[in-house]
Amino acid sequence: MFDVRDLFSGKRRSMPVVMVLLLIAFACVAFSMSGGDDLNGDRREVLLRKVGHELLLRSGDSTSRVLPVEKIAGNEYRIAFEKEFAFMPDTLLNITGRVLAKDPVASDYVVNVHNCGSTGVVYGYAISKDKKDDIVACRGRLQPKGCYTISVKFSSGGINTAKNGYLLGSLPFLAFAGFLIFRSIKPGKASPGAQHTDVLALGAASFDPKNRKLVINGTTTDLTGTETRLLLIFAQSPNQAIERSRLQKEIWEDEGVVVGRSLDMFISKLRKKLEPDPNINILVIRGKGYKLEITQ
Repeated sequence: MFDVRDLFSGKRRSMPVVMVLLLIAFACVAFSMSGGDDLNGDRREVLLRKVGHELLLRSGDSTSRVLPVEKIAGNEYRIAFEKEFAFMPDTLLNITGRVLAKDPVASDYVVNVHNCGSTGVVYGYAISKDKKDDIVACRGRLQPKGCYTISVKFSSGGINTAKNGYLLGSLPFLAFAGFLIFRSIKPGKASPGAQHTDVLALGAASFDPKNRKLVINGTTTDLTGTETRLLLIFAQSPNQAIERSRLQKEIWEDEGVVVGRSLDMFISKLRKKLEPDPNINILVIRGKGYKLEITQ
């Protein structure tokens, strides 16, 4: 397998080559982004269509259509639906936060839900890059079945221009930072963080977070993404109490909010998958959180 450290053998003779490649790579990215407004707009419409698709699925509708996303202003879009549906505000909040996170320059936006043919707002919220400026209300209140449209308005002020300007302006700094990083690597020695295994031992069990596998007594059990993240936190601090707030923040912070007793539900599922090994258990620490107890 190719090892980047090989570039630095022979008294770093390849350093100039690496620096040139680094500069060329960032220059190419910056150039390809110029004039890419249409592509960015099309990508945003695809993401918004995905928001509508996931919202219908969560409402129990897997057959009706999400109508074509309509651009109603320079930075405002409307999502419409073929049929009526009901939704939870928390669900819409989570879906938009997760899906729109894939649009790196759309960190500030306002979402408003309207009744079809009406300008009145049924439900709405505002999301900001600075989370303390988020405006979210009426969580947990089911919106009844009806005909809805969803408008998403992104912050104005030349989002793509700012992005391009930032990238181009940062090229000298990136080149300098790259030089310092490469210079700090010593030939023939691996960094301490690289000496680890992908499989963790939990007593007699084996946990493979990369492939989401748990092996107990020769039996392999598949884990979901959330179960894997949860078990990894426990595995890194065995026999230590971990606060609920930390678990919720590290597992769900990218999805906006935790609905109901999501953490308790995943803890219960994880316990069941650990049951074949009696020496491993997840205990409730009253008033604090949970602990992965390994007795072997």
